[in-house]
Amino acid sequence: MKILPKDLAACMECDPALDSEEEAIEFHMGLHAVSMYREAHELWLQGKKREALKINYEAHSKTGADIHPGATIGDYFFIDHATGVVIGETTIIGDHCMLYQGVTLGGVSTSKGKRHPTLGDHVVCGANASVLGNITIGNNVRVGAGSVVLKDVPDDCTVVGIPGRVVKKKGVSTKTELDHGNLPDPMKERI
Repeated sequence: MKILPKDLAACMECDPALDSEEEAIEFHMGLHAVSMYREAHELWLQGKKREALKINYEAHSKTGADIHPGATIGDYFFIDHATGVVIGETTIIGDHCMLYQGVTLGGVSTSKGKRHPTLGDHVVCGANASVLGNITIGNNVRVGAGSVVLKDVPDDCTVVGIPGRVVKKKGVSTKTELDHGNLPDPMKERI
């Protein structure tokens, strides 16, 4: 398994539990999943689909992540706790992106064309988030844990919930949700 220096750098930067590069290379399942994907992707691009799918199968068995070799993934990609991560065939992921365990970048149709999401640069998807369909997630977006995103998200936003709603744009709250820390007090209003 060949590990790209940029993926190793992302792993070291994003995972504070790692003590050394040697530890990451030997034991980090997310790094293993990404490295095996990269090998499978090169074969996929060469038309060696059977060999690519075999590596994908081995990677899924070893790491718990299912990254289709047809997906396009940028530099400095990091998966924390690879278990349950699913990345579909026509997914496109930019640079400096991070996925936590259980994230699905999936399709919502059986068409042969583009059916999976496109993520910009510097996107973080929290644990068990699902980003589904041929949608675009902008640069510098945070997808909250457990969210289900079905529509495009512009740059510099935070999206949470089911279905996903933008709750921050460029760091400013959109006030789309009731602020549970500041609920109205009917007794106080009467007095």
